[in-house]
Amino acid sequence: MNQKVREVVEFENHFSEFLKKQPVKVQNKIFKIIEAIETLERVPSNYLKALVGTTGLYEARIRLSSNIWRVFCFFDDEKLVVLLNGFTKKSQKTPKNELRKAVVLMEKYHETKNKQNENT
Repeated sequence: MNQKVREVVEFENHFSEFLKKQPVKVQNKIFKIIEAIETLERVPSNYLKALVGTTGLYEARIRLSSNIWRVFCFFDDEKLVVLLNGFTKKSQKTPKNELRKAVVLMEKYHETKNKQNENT
């Protein structure tokens, strides 16, 4: 087993809800991408790519034959990758509602974390 260089976690349950709806082959491919994110020092951009026009939002890129899936995520303290929502990509452009949802979830994560830090 490869040594982990970072940890991948999910915020709330949006990612697992998305994952449950996918066929097993797709789930396995998604787990392979997550493993690459956890273990590779430099994750190739065909697996993980920064989203232009956002602050710190990335997409994990999953491709199986001609189908494409995306899972939004972001880095927290460099060693932690937080998974947000996922979707099946049907066109060139990322759906605005999915992108908005990811941005809102990322903000909510930071707010929650800041409140926890204030209370410690």
